[in-house]
Amino acid sequence: MRLLSQILKFGMVGGLAFLIDFGLLVLLTELVGLNYLVSATISFIVSVIFNYLASMRFVFAHKEGLTRQREFAIFVVLSVIGLILNDLIMWVGTDLGGIDYRLTKIVAAALVMVWNFGTKKAFLDAGRT
Repeated sequence: MRLLSQILKFGMVGGLAFLIDFGLLVLLTELVGLNYLVSATISFIVSVIFNYLASMRFVFAHKEGLTRQREFAIFVVLSVIGLILNDLIMWVGTDLGGIDYRLTKIVAAALVMVWNFGTKKAFLDAGRT
């Protein structure tokens, strides 16, 4: 039951992070005129900061013995891997596949969300109720 609750909370936090990520992506690409990969990187980084703050407050229990600095460092490393996956999926779908970057972003977000939950649960969650 705790896992289901955690997945639902992660989904809500992730949904908000996605809105930040997607909105900023479109804003930077369409209004500012940045290349979609540059926009995707910037928007992903902003959403990671939000996601860290919200996830560690509402989704995962802090592991005793793990400093906040180390916790954040682990979160960032896992998120950077997620960023690499995100940008790779964006590039493959958009440049190689010819799919609109906005549609590709939806697929990328779903796949990276699975990565994010699994790795953050494994490395950062104390597992308490």
